[in-house]
Amino acid sequence: MSELSWGRRYVMVRPDHFRIDYAINPYMDPADQPDPRRARAQWVDLLSTIERLCATVEVVPQRPDAPDMVYAMNLGLGVVRPDGSGDLRGHVVLSHMRYTERRMETPTAQSWFERSGRITSYVGREGVGAHLEAGDVFAWGDALVAGFGPRTEELALKHLATDLGVRVRGVRITHPAMYHLDLAFCPLDERRALVAPGAFDDASAAALLELVPEPLVLTDDEALTTFCANSIVIGRTVVMPAGGPERVKAQLSDWDFEVAEVDVSEFHKGGGSIRCLTNPVDITLGRDLPLVTGGQVVMPPLV
Repeated sequence: MSELSWGRRYVMVRPDHFRIDYAINPYMDPADQPDPRRARAQWVDLLSTIERLCATVEVVPQRPDAPDMVYAMNLGLGVVRPDGSGDLRGHVVLSHMRYTERRMETPTAQSWFERSGRITSYVGREGVGAHLEAGDVFAWGDALVAGFGPRTEELALKHLATDLGVRVRGVRITHPAMYHLDLAFCPLDERRALVAPGAFDDASAAALLELVPEPLVLTDDEALTTFCANSIVIGRTVVMPAGGPERVKAQLSDWDFEVAEVDVSEFHKGGGSIRCLTNPVDITLGRDLPLVTGGQVVMPPLV
């Protein structure tokens, strides 16, 4: 079975200022604060696990006034694409956050990405227009699969397709506790993915299950109580939050995946897990995603 060709280079944000200052998702409660020492130890364990699996991590400092910045997945969509000279260069489509509490993260991330040698851009214009959060976007098959609804706006999908020259398949998220696609969908290899259909409206759930030849279908309870869809995949290893469902781990083993469980429970208090803490920046246009002249958006049927 062909492995995913991306997911071996990540950006993470060091959790020096991680805390719960507000509630912008159902998991957050300022009265239930993460333990700073335990959170830092869990983060280091995750970073070490990724590096042990021969993937690389670039570490971004955290802004003191941006407690959610540790969830690096939402800083922007990282790709590799030809620049004007034809050479391959990193490019990050920066997020335009739905909530004002997180918007200060983006300019700081933009400066860091540019210092690292990457090009940056926004969908639409900088800081205005349609909201896009990168936790709603995954490379899968011949397209970017993009969730829209709670955090990302439908209009952003059209801009994204046009700006990158790729196909974007939209799925409408309706479950308030699976507010990002990365809480309900996790590509495993070229044929398989974890899918929590309860996150979507009926048409989108059907379209996503039809798109994945061999889905591992999660119940709402499995997705919501264990964050197991918020895993990352490095080769044939699924790095999953500790306490994942035994049924899911058994199926992954039957498919010849190894499961490396990492305790990131302190970060669950903010509504994110392993995928939220890690941002893959090695999706290569023309290799992992075919280019489409002018871009194309494919939406689920109206019902």
